[in-house]
Amino acid sequence: MRFDERFLEELKARLRPSDVIGRTVKLKRQGREYVGLSPFTKEKSPSFFVNDDKGFFHDFSSGKHGDVISFLQETERLSFVEAVQRLAGEAGMALPAEDPQAAEREQKRQGLSDWMDLAQKWFAANLRRSPGKAAREYLERRGLPEDQWERFGLGYAPNDREGLKTALVQRGAHPGQLVEAGLLIAPEGGGSPYDRFRDRLMFPILDARGRIVSFGGRAMNPDDRAKYLNGPESPLFHKGATLYGLPEARRILGAESKSDQAIVVVEGYMDVIACQRAGLPAVAPMGTALTEEQMERLWRVSHEPVLCFDGDAAGRRAAYRAIDRALPQLKPGRSFRFALLDGGKDPDDILRDQGAPALRQALAATRPFAEVLFQKEAEAEPLDTPERRAGFKGRLRQAASAIQDRDLAEQYRRELFDRFDALFPARRPPQGAGTATARSGRRFGPPPVLGQTAEGAQAMQSLSRAIEPVAAALAHGAVDDPARMDDHLEAIAAHGFGDRALDGLAQELVRLRFSGQDLDSAALRRHLAQSGHDVLMREVEKAAAKSGAPFLAADKPLAEARIRWSQAFDALTRVAALEDALSSARSVPGQDEAFRRLKAERDALRRAIKTGEIWEDSASS
Repeated sequence: MRFDERFLEELKARLRPSDVIGRTVKLKRQGREYVGLSPFTKEKSPSFFVNDDKGFFHDFSSGKHGDVISFLQETERLSFVEAVQRLAGEAGMALPAEDPQAAEREQKRQGLSDWMDLAQKWFAANLRRSPGKAAREYLERRGLPEDQWERFGLGYAPNDREGLKTALVQRGAHPGQLVEAGLLIAPEGGGSPYDRFRDRLMFPILDARGRIVSFGGRAMNPDDRAKYLNGPESPLFHKGATLYGLPEARRILGAESKSDQAIVVVEGYMDVIACQRAGLPAVAPMGTALTEEQMERLWRVSHEPVLCFDGDAAGRRAAYRAIDRALPQLKPGRSFRFALLDGGKDPDDILRDQGAPALRQALAATRPFAEVLFQKEAEAEPLDTPERRAGFKGRLRQAASAIQDRDLAEQYRRELFDRFDALFPARRPPQGAGTATARSGRRFGPPPVLGQTAEGAQAMQSLSRAIEPVAAALAHGAVDDPARMDDHLEAIAAHGFGDRALDGLAQELVRLRFSGQDLDSAALRRHLAQSGHDVLMREVEKAAAKSGAPFLAADKPLAEARIRWSQAFDALTRVAALEDALSSARSVPGQDEAFRRLKAERDALRRAIKTGEIWEDSASS
């Protein structure tokens, strides 16, 4: 019976290695790992480790390393199929039905894999023969000694159109098989296939199970148009799911047995080799940006892989592209850190010039994901005007909202806005002004709760007559559907709903959402009534009825109501931002034109809110 990779990965994801192995070995928790006496040798001091997060065991006394499947094979003398069948029963997974076509495909892949192994041996032999002289000299210049060539499977493809083809056909290969494996190229116009790799230093590319699935070749001729050339997509090789150097990186991690050791992602084959020679578990994508599949593979090995880039402009751009792709994939316990190397040097340069300790030190100086994300958005444009700073803050909000995990998105929103506030601190209120004040001049912190006495109720009713209808509609909508506030919590904390009478209510709603109390509308109304906001809420409902806000309509679909609510809130937030910008422009000489433009926009937006035109704009957007 054959099992595809997806089935095996799902099987291992459902079972904790410590549970399976713990039935045979008495394990004791030690940090993030489990330790026990080796089941393979007789020992008095425990040197057998199990790591649930990384899904493997490692035995220092015997050197054995593997997952739950190989553990059963080793300890119970089961075949691979028998071990999988046993574990599938424990995991509650049905075994895949026998598929003759799948078995045929697997047999075909195995045949191609055999030719890849023979090709690697042929390349390795040529590296040591006279045609490989230039490649040997290149490796010498790069500081890679001969005793390391076999470790990394290096070889040389001679400058011969049919050298590899002839060698493998003599062993029984059919040219069509070698084309399918990516070793030969079939001319589009017909004709005899020829070798894909010629006059290149060869690097074998292995899959997660250590099988050769393709090759990468580095041109020896400096005039060659493609400096590096990878094999094409094939039944063996899926470029977007493969990481160069992964099996060796896993071996390094297992030998280190350090749960906090992170896998490092570098940019090239020689950088991977340099890191691994220095004892660092490094991999590289296939000459492209990291894909979602590659990220998933990295996170199976490390919670926070380190992405290593040059510290120059090109390196930062590559780091920023990785951020854009990674944001939607982040989850608690799944992130990245960044190592941006100074001086335009890559890991291979540092190893040759300064040695392994310097390379380890350089890759240990990492920066968290949120910090580099903030830098990315800060560098998008100058931040010398209120409008540009507002745009910067909007980009931070949008970046946080790209994270699909709601709780993590909220933590990122807070982190990024804290960094923004540190970069652009708010003006200090005048001495004696009391509690902190919004830039628009409103007080923060809960005002006295009214409505608990007859006098308070009368005062609240008097105050409520001045409540802005649109502000009341926003508060009413937030209580009806608290989730619509989630993308605006920081702004609500700063500016309320646009009316001072609602500041205390706004602060209480924000506090509840930040505290993680997921109250529905009915529970929220009961809480507000108990905390003295019942009179205010009745007046809010009266004022909101005059607003004409479409998101309050009972027949409005929830998704559309949330969009309309956000549009209205953004309009009031824009008014507050314009007030801030006007205040800044008023105090700066030579800003008369900017002041007139900002004032015109603010006045037009105020009129649209007051007359109800804002709802017409929302309907057309």
